Amino acid sequence: MAAELLDSSPVFHARLRECASAVARYVGWDVEDVLRRRPNAPTLDRVEVVQPALWSVHVSLAALWMDSGLVPRAVIGQSQGEIAAACVSGALTLDDAARIITLRSELFAQTLVGTGGIASIRLSAKDIEPFLSAYDGRLEIAGDIGPQTATVAGDLVPLEHMVTVLNGRGVQATVIPASIPSHCFAIEPLHDRLIDALAAIRPRPTQIPMYSTVTAAVIDGRELSAEYWYDNARQPVLFQPAMRNLLSHGARVFVESSAHPVLTSAMTATAQPAGIPVVVTGTLRRGHGDYAQFLTSLAQATASTPQAASAA
Repeated sequence: MAAELLDSSPVFHARLRECASAVARYVGWDVEDVLRRRPNAPTLDRVEVVQPALWSVHVSLAALWMDSGLVPRAVIGQSQGEIAAACVSGALTLDDAARIITLRSELFAQTLVGTGGIASIRLSAKDIEPFLSAYDGRLEIAGDIGPQTATVAGDLVPLEHMVTVLNGRGVQATVIPASIPSHCFAIEPLHDRLIDALAAIRPRPTQIPMYSTVTAAVIDGRELSAEYWYDNARQPVLFQPAMRNLLSHGARVFVESSAHPVLTSAMTATAQPAGIPVVVTGTLRRGHGDYAQFLTSLAQATASTPQAASAA
């Protein structure tokens, strides 16, 4: 979770402190304490902790990239990563983004933990569809991530059954640990509470174009209201369609601004059918959260063309 950068990168640490201060307005703990695993700090196995911590790291890594000279021409985010992308784009203030990530994740922790989950499956969303009919609406496509990557969300028992069936057919599938059933019907009862919690946010026009993974299109920024962040949690993540849109508009260099790359293979695979040469890099890796790893990723990105996008 990038803890080593707190001591080796003043830029990262300064932005992380800004994010931590914004988060602290809504919770009773400190993001830096969590990342450093200080005594009495809450742990990352709680959804209401890990989501604000990830948001803080994503936004702070983006600041480090930009301070190093690589300023994105566009941003895109998957699921909760859209909150970081919207902040980097300028559409959300740091306080509004912190309000969304903290209050929404707390609501999810109170209502959804233990009720279901999300599975990552090495098939396209289209190829998964035929399997869903056996589960009587208890499972839905949660994300169209890449040509051979999709997610399914819903009730835990049918989700685990589907994963077992697919594994038995030689398809790689796994229930994501500590996941909750977002991007499916389980979110719908939370609509009014979520809208009320986020009613105070005031989105603005983007300064850096943002490609929505709710609509797959570039957006102005002012539509990122409370209703949008409900849709972001309820609707499937259209990461692959949004990536194709980015590619069609000339993006060729992609940086995943995260503590561990989970989207780089899907981004590369999305470009391959069109025969488009791209450069895709992560930022840090699990177990390699230091400045040396960042410099390695920076070298990979800057050795290529300057047409860059950022994925959060």
